[in-house]
Amino acid sequence: MSDRLANDPIYRTDALIAEDIEKYLEVHQHKTMLRFITCGSVDDGKSTLIGRLLYDSKMIFEDQLAALEADSRRVGTQGQEIDFALLVDGLAAEREQGITIDVAYRFFATEKRKFIVADTPGHEQYTRNMVTGASTADLAVILIDARKGVLVQTRRHSYLAHLIGIRNIVLAVNKMDLVDYDQGVFDAIVKDYAEFAKSIGIDNFVAMPISGFRGDNITTRSANTPWYGGPTLMEHLETVEVDATADTAKPFRMAVQWVNRPNLDFRGFSGLISTGTIRPGDAVRVLPSGRTSTVTRIVTLNGDLDEAAAGQSVTLCFADEIDCSRGDVIAIADDPVQAADQFEATIVWMDENELLPGRPYWLKIGTQTVTATVQQPKYQVNVNTLEHLAAKTLDLNAIGVANLSTDRSIPFEPYAQNRDLGGFILIDKMTNATVAAGMIHFSLRRADNVHWQATDVTREHHAQVKNQKPAVLWLTGLSGAGKSTIANLVEKKLARMNRHTFLLDGDNVRHGLNKDLGFTDADRVENIRRVGEVAKLMTDAGLIVITAFISPFRAERDMVRQMMQPGEFLEVHIDTPLAEAEKRDVKGLYRKARAGDLKNFTGIDSPYEPPQDPEIHIDTTSMTAEDAAEEIVRRLIP
Repeated sequence: MSDRLANDPIYRTDALIAEDIEKYLEVHQHKTMLRFITCGSVDDGKSTLIGRLLYDSKMIFEDQLAALEADSRRVGTQGQEIDFALLVDGLAAEREQGITIDVAYRFFATEKRKFIVADTPGHEQYTRNMVTGASTADLAVILIDARKGVLVQTRRHSYLAHLIGIRNIVLAVNKMDLVDYDQGVFDAIVKDYAEFAKSIGIDNFVAMPISGFRGDNITTRSANTPWYGGPTLMEHLETVEVDATADTAKPFRMAVQWVNRPNLDFRGFSGLISTGTIRPGDAVRVLPSGRTSTVTRIVTLNGDLDEAAAGQSVTLCFADEIDCSRGDVIAIADDPVQAADQFEATIVWMDENELLPGRPYWLKIGTQTVTATVQQPKYQVNVNTLEHLAAKTLDLNAIGVANLSTDRSIPFEPYAQNRDLGGFILIDKMTNATVAAGMIHFSLRRADNVHWQATDVTREHHAQVKNQKPAVLWLTGLSGAGKSTIANLVEKKLARMNRHTFLLDGDNVRHGLNKDLGFTDADRVENIRRVGEVAKLMTDAGLIVITAFISPFRAERDMVRQMMQPGEFLEVHIDTPLAEAEKRDVKGLYRKARAGDLKNFTGIDSPYEPPQDPEIHIDTTSMTAEDAAEEIVRRLIP
């Protein structure tokens, strides 16, 4: 620096500011990070508590404070200048209703630690948002309104927090100012909660009496609770031990996010290290293929590393050109992860539409997305009594245990060992909505014991012998549309052409293969799944399969399509208006449904989802059954 600049007061001021900023960033860079959530029932004071923490930790700018004071006056805060909840309840709907809907994340820091806090919804309808917030948390603050005590949602959130793996629990008995700081009230609530906590496996928790509204025991000890000798909430958050080295001490695992190949001279595999450490020269194994190689480089934006550990994003280069792609898991060679296609898992259902066992969903685990089906739950958990209740399905906010299977073998670890490789979400294929979160317990033994048996006579040979191309003509439509009549005519025409066929009729299969199924949505899904599997076997035998099923749901028709070889599934919409189908009512089913004697009848009290882009569309109002059959055969065999 020149003497002139060194003596310039403006330059010296800027330099000092820059130096202070650098020191500040250096100090904060080496602080530990605590992620925590606040949860509990509606109006227990979660948002107010977080607002108080932000305010007391001096994390509010002057313009924010001014806006907050103005908002507080506008909403009419009770005798207080600032409504701290408004710092967090950012959505207009939340401010109007006085509840938290979304998960609000906030960052703040003290001299000792950095924090990311998630304010999760208390309303039962938004339990799914609470699961989202808890999935990355190290600690949970369970709030209880001192006037109300332990509620159902308190138990549900505690159960979920423990289920997801949070082991640091704070029981914050809030609004003590509204019960005159009565120690008896506090002790009774703690005793009640302790009994429940023990029953779900929570051995330790820290209980404290607080008032987010008044600030009691939030950042400073309150004179209103002389009988309480524990830490303030902030003291506990700053000092609670979070084992940052636990993931590093575990075996190395990294899910591949993408294959990094900018040119022909470089090929690496990028991802976030989930657990363990890795060094150049370490032997690794890629799952599910099981192929092995050696790490030659650990590449980052700032240069190569001699070692990388859990929490770092890196690109690994191998000594060998082995097959490795997005969704695969790179593990240490002598202690790899497992790979399987059938599992037992806990499922938290988060959609207003119930789980349909047998329906295919997208399952996202790690960096991989596969198709999965869930079987009928083994049981549902009553969060109040912890009873295991019999259940055929799961509805909104239900927690159950079920087996599930994927369409291919996937690498995984039990959730208790690895959140990243044991936790998953289920996504509805039609709406792309996330419908459930789950935690894998273990793979099923039959996943290891059952293998595909190769045969020498191929499906191509079966088709060649029959001198035809296998196909599935899937006739779908309302009851009374004419599916069975048209299907029968189609088979007769194909038989006269010396084609090898088989007709699967909806009524007929319910006399044998599917006689155990009813007509609930879940049973309808299983009905179509079984028929689809049978149709697949028949196409493997070289047959032309004709089916006549209402098959009301698009998801199940698409499921069957995915079972078949490309081009072998032809969806045929036998399109008949409901009024016309009901007018025909050959079997008297519509009359029974209208009278309430036949439940879950498609078109009346159960939906029908017409095909959006069928291969063949038959309008029965403009053509006869004979003409319809002729058209279908013509489209099948030009």
